[in-house]
Amino acid sequence: MTDRTTYAKQVLAGQSIEMPSWAFGNSGTRFKVFAQQGVPRDPYEKLADAAQVQKYTGAAGSVALHIPWDKVEDYADLAAHAAALNVKIGTINSNTFQDDDYMLGSVCHPDAKVRRKATEHLLECVDIMDATGSTDLKLWFADGTNYPGQDSIAGRQDRLAEVLAEVYARLGDDQRILLEYKLFEPSFYTTDVPDWGTAYAHCLKLGPKAQVVIDTGHHAPGVNIEFIVAFLLREGRLGGFDFNSRFYADDDLMVGAADPFQLFRILHELALREVILPDSGIAYMLDQCHNIEPKIPGQIRSIMNVQEATAKALLVDHEALAAAQQAGDVLGANAVLMDAYNTDVRPLLAEVRTEQGLDADPLAAYAASGYAEEIKAARVGGSQAGWGA
Repeated sequence: MTDRTTYAKQVLAGQSIEMPSWAFGNSGTRFKVFAQQGVPRDPYEKLADAAQVQKYTGAAGSVALHIPWDKVEDYADLAAHAAALNVKIGTINSNTFQDDDYMLGSVCHPDAKVRRKATEHLLECVDIMDATGSTDLKLWFADGTNYPGQDSIAGRQDRLAEVLAEVYARLGDDQRILLEYKLFEPSFYTTDVPDWGTAYAHCLKLGPKAQVVIDTGHHAPGVNIEFIVAFLLREGRLGGFDFNSRFYADDDLMVGAADPFQLFRILHELALREVILPDSGIAYMLDQCHNIEPKIPGQIRSIMNVQEATAKALLVDHEALAAAQQAGDVLGANAVLMDAYNTDVRPLLAEVRTEQGLDADPLAAYAASGYAEEIKAARVGGSQAGWGA
């Protein structure tokens, strides 16, 4: 066993990818959400399903909440329920895009009353962080305009900065803002946080407790995401990821489904800086909508895809790569990366899982557990969690 393989096994054994609670509910596209049997009816059942992913992968120890989708009366009780299931509450995600008042924006809305409403929601999310022990508040804003002249572009940036500053001031010592960007949708002329540069500029102005989140589906075609990763890492402003996969836009497919090589390239930059493990301060999370595939297996497959890309990235011969780069050996340097990418790491991951007391094949183990049949029989009646289209 080589030193690189030994190191890869150590990192893989400690890797953790956060799950989104909404991935276990009914979700889909703007055209249709297809309901499935056994879907959770409340946040407690979502946590129970998430615990199954952790049980069979050993690499999914936390669950992100989305407010108000996951609103409960007692958040401390919800956190205790999560702990009893061997998971914990992770990032708290705000929602300022599903209220009629937000048709023209939320924190960037021209009406101060609407901005106040949105701000109070964000402050409520910080309260929920306090109650659950969460340290991260993720902010994504659907704010933007559809037509030239609809609103002041600069004025909307001023309003955004004002709200962000108020929320930032409310954070505790160990809490932070993770600011997400998106190229377009639902607004089509301007988006108020359209790219990593805009998010980075606002985070710089706010202070060290504000960092940028990269959603892998939120870029124009051809954008070099690993460059953004490398830059933000260098600046100490990479706060986290929303891992998913896209063919055209923000498709929210299972990560690695469309371009596994891109996922490997991203993980390579992270492996170079040795920031894969949870103590790196980078929040690794899935953000996906399982519209036609079953929810729990979809999350398990996604975790496995991230693990495989990570394993390949950890096997890159950094010394050989650096030597080839220094010598200007273009093909040699590329070959070093391709050798690692073309490695079949499934036996290595099976070994890691076995050493952790897990089944070597998480998907097969879950399928054999009978849990899917149990929840289909038990979760009859009530309202399924999800969002309509």
